[in-house]
Amino acid sequence: MRQSWDEYFMAIAHMVKTRSTCLRRQVGAVAVSPEKRILGTGYNGSLPGTPHCDETGCLRDQLGIPSGQRQELCRAQHAEANVCNFAARYGLPLAGATMYVTARPCTTCIKAMVTSGIVKVVFDSDYPDDLACRLAKEAGMELVKFKKEQP
Repeated sequence: MRQSWDEYFMAIAHMVKTRSTCLRRQVGAVAVSPEKRILGTGYNGSLPGTPHCDETGCLRDQLGIPSGQRQELCRAQHAEANVCNFAARYGLPLAGATMYVTARPCTTCIKAMVTSGIVKVVFDSDYPDDLACRLAKEAGMELVKFKKEQP
């Protein structure tokens, strides 16, 4: 049976997350145009040219910071932000796109995606950040929990 578009792009997001160097949570993201073309991919990891968390240890673990809190205290950049930032770096517009993400985005990533023009996010697993959901709703961004289609 042929995969649905959502299944196809979510499977790619799960493949992309295998590049992550985060010690806590591996996340992958794929931005897709309204015409079902991949615009970019990203995973959570350290900034380009800097040591990875699997080399330095997890700063958040060292400081005892719970998941979903104080995201700014981290060496890594989230997968969704990586997609938005690299699209901007290379002049690739994301307006009208859908982002497929293996975990529901945090507040910081929702802000980046709204500003970049992402209109819909399909996510696989939950993430403890209620403000992100409120901001997405206020901005008119659709958040959809991924559901694999049954045969």
